[in-house]
Amino acid sequence: MEQRSILDGLRVIDLSSGIPGPMAALQLSEAGADVVRIEPPGGDPAFDTALHAVLNRGKQRLTLNLGADGPDAVLDALLSRADVLIHDLTPAEARRRGLDDARLAVRYPRLIVSAVTGWPQGHPKADAPARETLVLAALGLLDEQPGHRPGPVFIRMPFASWTAGWLAAIAIVTRLIARDRDGRGGIAHTSLAQAALVPMTMHWTRAEKPTPVFAKGLSKNIPIPLHQASDGRWLHVHYSPDKAPWMAEALAAMGAEAVKEANDGYPPSHVAPNFGANKLIIATRPAEDWARHFWEHDVAAQIAAPFGEIYADPQARVNGYAVDVDDPLLGRTIQPGVPYSVEPPSRVRGGLNPETSDAGTVLARWAVMAAEPTDTTGTPVPPLSGLRVLDLGAYLAGPFAAMLLADLGADVIKVEPPAGDAMRRLERQFTGIQRGKRGVALKLGDPAAKDAICALTRWADVVHHNIRRPAARKLGVDYETLKAERPDIIYCHVSSYGPLGVRADWPGFDQLFQAACGWEVENGGIGNPPLWLRFGIVDFYAALASVFATLLGLIERKRSGQGQLVTASLLGSAMLTMAEAVMRADGSLTEIAHLDQAQMGISPDHRLYRTSDGFVAVAALTPAESRDFRELTARRAESWFAAMDKAGAKAMLDAASVPSEIVLEDQMDAFLDSPAHRAAGLLAQYRHRDLGDLVQIGRFWNFGELPLALDRPAPALDEHGAEIFGEIGLAEQYEALKSASVAGCT
Repeated sequence: MEQRSILDGLRVIDLSSGIPGPMAALQLSEAGADVVRIEPPGGDPAFDTALHAVLNRGKQRLTLNLGADGPDAVLDALLSRADVLIHDLTPAEARRRGLDDARLAVRYPRLIVSAVTGWPQGHPKADAPARETLVLAALGLLDEQPGHRPGPVFIRMPFASWTAGWLAAIAIVTRLIARDRDGRGGIAHTSLAQAALVPMTMHWTRAEKPTPVFAKGLSKNIPIPLHQASDGRWLHVHYSPDKAPWMAEALAAMGAEAVKEANDGYPPSHVAPNFGANKLIIATRPAEDWARHFWEHDVAAQIAAPFGEIYADPQARVNGYAVDVDDPLLGRTIQPGVPYSVEPPSRVRGGLNPETSDAGTVLARWAVMAAEPTDTTGTPVPPLSGLRVLDLGAYLAGPFAAMLLADLGADVIKVEPPAGDAMRRLERQFTGIQRGKRGVALKLGDPAAKDAICALTRWADVVHHNIRRPAARKLGVDYETLKAERPDIIYCHVSSYGPLGVRADWPGFDQLFQAACGWEVENGGIGNPPLWLRFGIVDFYAALASVFATLLGLIERKRSGQGQLVTASLLGSAMLTMAEAVMRADGSLTEIAHLDQAQMGISPDHRLYRTSDGFVAVAALTPAESRDFRELTARRAESWFAAMDKAGAKAMLDAASVPSEIVLEDQMDAFLDSPAHRAAGLLAQYRHRDLGDLVQIGRFWNFGELPLALDRPAPALDEHGAEIFGEIGLAEQYEALKSASVAGCT
């Protein structure tokens, strides 16, 4: 008998393509949902790719000849029995097919509809094709990534697509929780543009009264500690390696004057003050030797590995992040597994289904659900209104996850040391990932703080953090300790390498997993040194995976009454993006497209082109688009663009129906001042105690009638300390703890 899963009984129709929609449907499927994927006659054009095999494994496949206009009777019958519809149709396409939100809401009031489009509804580009490169170009994000040459660069890692998949999956389970409360379904939409803006929360924000540090932000040109070893391999080291014995001995042998001379060739780095000297010293030994030595001495480091090498890593295998899957076309493969843990566990449910089902079989399996009355009289509230979250995390992955829960309506209390979260020194970055929370300063681990932590735990439904487990035990905030205070707590821990294996308690940062999973090599371009994406995207993936796991834990608690430990990790969430390639039984890897040396693109039809006054991005991804593009440029695209200005080139591409965008540059202020972005909800504004009015990235979802809670900035240090201690019944202790420097600001 198959073990029960959290989403057993949930019926999902996947009417999407590419990465985001199928990826969201995959997460639901592996959490237990019955997912039926709708394909056109002749099958999905991407059927024979590894990416398709991974994203659509375990789903039932159904062929329907859906016309371009009007509703389809078979699909309507399926929708009458379904809980969730996922699609990637633009608003105009959805209307033509009878799948617009208004019609679906009337016909299927309990149906949850998640559309993953290029741009959000209400935006002028809402009906533009959902092509990631074009969205990044139009937002100005291709200019945010420094490359090996001046100017905007093509970003090889499709980070917005993977992020959009997580956003959609989170939106759907959030709407499930709200449906259980309200008795009705509704929309749970997101877009590539909103997903692309997730990491920009750290960078694109403006304050009325900025401090000098806030105004400076984080430079695009800070030196990145990617160092080439003696064997030609590159090593990414995070934070200073100076105390590791080999490095300390070599620095001493160089002498202060030589160290200074080596460092003077690079801008100052708070991450590695001896950046230049470190680079010279690492060049004296092989990368494997350095990595092993750094790991032995608690220095976070990873070799920038070739794409796919991580599949053989024991740490990935022991945590189920890399799993054996039989595929009908590829045979025995190693594929990305489930990137989080919950109980009962989510699991890979077999490979790609080689056979298609017929509609009658699916309709027979999906019995008609009895209609339930819905209450539409109350004032709509955010989907997670009433949920209480205790955020003990620091840096990025932990706090950002808690911020998303706050966006969704949860009451989040952030606990940080009296000296402040270490991320506060990067004021703009801190402010961008902490909104929506109330803040209290408390010295974890101090015996005098125990009563407060116990009371906060009893207050909370969820505890979330990314503290290393040994440190959490030392501070008294480990799962076993807090579970004793509240047995039904949902306790979410985000680690670097996963909860099992020899590296379970190792330090780790976004950069190391971009390196380990091969993305730094791929983003560098053929023949170039590796390149780190400054968006810190793996931290965000881990945050998103942890939110999904937390919501599953809450759904399970509603059913069983039991709390649980759920986990996510940087390694697990990064591994999922490896789905572009799988490892065959002989250890070889399926092919992927590589970025060219000029960092312009991956094919003539999908790349950046330089014009006389800037750059234009082209994403002609269908056979017809490719044909039209090549005919327009007479197959001499480089010279065709070089002879044009960007506006003229874009006009001609539009006339030929070739998807393209002018690559915008230096866009932060333009973005924050845009009425179109504001009208579409891409901007949020509120007043900060110290910084005055803040304008920041806005909503990541659209839940229709259910509002989001985007009305509170990041807290100033201990801003709500007295208020929170009063709520948990310890008002008198607060002043005593402040006097002892256990609470409040130092």
